Formats: sequence, C-alpha cells, structure tokens
Amino acid sequence: MIFGIDLGSRAAKIVTFSDDNIGRFQRVDTMDFYRDYALRVDGKLTVDLKRLDVRAGDVVVATGYGRHNVGLPELDAAARAYGGDIKFHVIPELNAHVAGAIHQTGLLDFTLLDVGGQDTKVIKVADGIMADFVTNDKCAASSGRYLENMATVLGVAIDELAKHVENPAELSATCAVFAESELIGKVVEGHDLPSLCAGVNWSIWRRLRPLIERMRSRSIVFAGGVALNSALRTIIARQTKSEVIVPAHPGFNGAIGCCVRGRLLD
Repeated sequence: MIFGIDLGSRAAKIVTFSDDNIGRFQRVDTMDFYRDYALRVDGKLTVDLKRLDVRAGDVVVATGYGRHNVGLPELDAAARAYGGDIKFHVIPELNAHVAGAIHQTGLLDFTLLDVGGQDTKVIKVADGIMADFVTNDKCAASSGRYLENMATVLGVAIDELAKHVENPAELSATCAVFAESELIGKVVEGHDLPSLCAGVNWSIWRRLRPLIERMRSRSIVFAGGVALNSALRTIIARQTKSEVIVPAHPGFNGAIGCCVRGRLLD
C-alpha cells in the first residue's frame, strides 16, 4: 500500500494506492489532524503512522507545509516499535502537484493552476516535465482563505459565492484585509448580493491573472479546493481563451501525486 499525505496549512489530505487503484480519500483540518494523528518524540511533533493504519511494507510519501513531520528518524524508530518496516519519502510540493495533475488528466503539456487555502502555485508543464513555475504565498488575497472570509462578510455559503459571474461590483483593494473593508463599503452603497459575489470572484481573478499569463498554455489544469468555484473557472476560461480542466479530485491532487511518485520510489 502507498500512502500519499499532503500536509497543507489548512488541511491534511490522505490518499492510498493499492495496485494502482485509488482507495482511501481523507481530509482533516490541520489542527484536528495533528491533535488526532500526531505525537511528540524527543520534543518533536511527528505523525503517528500507526493511527493512520500504515502497516509493515507500506510506502509513505509526504508533501506540503508539514511534510518534514513525516518520516523523521524518531518516527521511523517509533514505527519499528510496532513492527513496521515502512519506507518514508518527502518530496517537494510542486513535484507532487505536477505528478497528480498528469495522473488525473493524462496530459503532458499544460499550465497547472493550484489555488489552495493560503497560497497559489502556477506551473508550466511541457512533455510531462515542470518547465517553469511561479508561486504566491505572501498574501492570502489569491487563496481559498480570502474567498471564505469574503463569504463570511456577505453572510453566504461558499457554494453560493461561487455561482456569480455577471455584473460584478468593482473591488480594487490588493490586500485581503483591506478588501474586506472595501466589500463592506460596497454593501453600504447598496450593491445587490449577486453583484457583490461576482465582484469577489473577479477580484481573485485579477490577482491570478499576472501569474497565469506568465505560464499560460492552451490547457489549464485547475486544482486545489478553489477549483470547485464554478464562477472562477468560467472567468479564467473566458479571459484566457484556454481550456480549463478540473481533475476528478482537485483538492487531493498533491496527495495523489505523492502516491504516483511513491510507485517509482518503492
């Protein structure tokens, strides 16, 4: 069994491969994950693989912000203590996400747009190899957290926010904090809810546009939790004239990529 673990800033995603078939999908909020699946060994926080049902002979591949909390020597000793002969690998996020996108779409030439909870990655893939990339992890204004905060300001579910494209209210603030204040001002000005929701979706596009334009190709594979935002998908397709492809499991793309790489590392 191969375990792919993507330890993100907002959530941990776990996928398993057995004979090239995807089995388990599990998403756990990051704080809950460390509370329920971690332990301290010599003062270091590590993932307790026993609680994840990892067994002797399994392969574990980790990526994401917390990837170095998996496969530490201390944890390896803990694994051996319960009879495990477990192989650990840690791989960079970009490699994991590219591998996941290729596996899920079958494409070899595309631009990968991954918008997660707190950062954005845009990767140019040519002949199945990462040719170039750009990331934005300095500001939450182009992330899922931004959309969640704006939905809270408007008092709507994130699914409702994701429906609206037309007649957007103009939101020009470049900072996530200032954008919330600007949105409240638009509410006071009397803009209706659909236009406010559309304005939020267009504002995140304006932050993504310079990144996508640097890496643009005919096909854009849109991954990460924000890929479920249908309005943003429509906007990106309309503005770039590219085909926008959302894989079957966009939020688990990194974990799937870990499993794909795990087949080669085993």
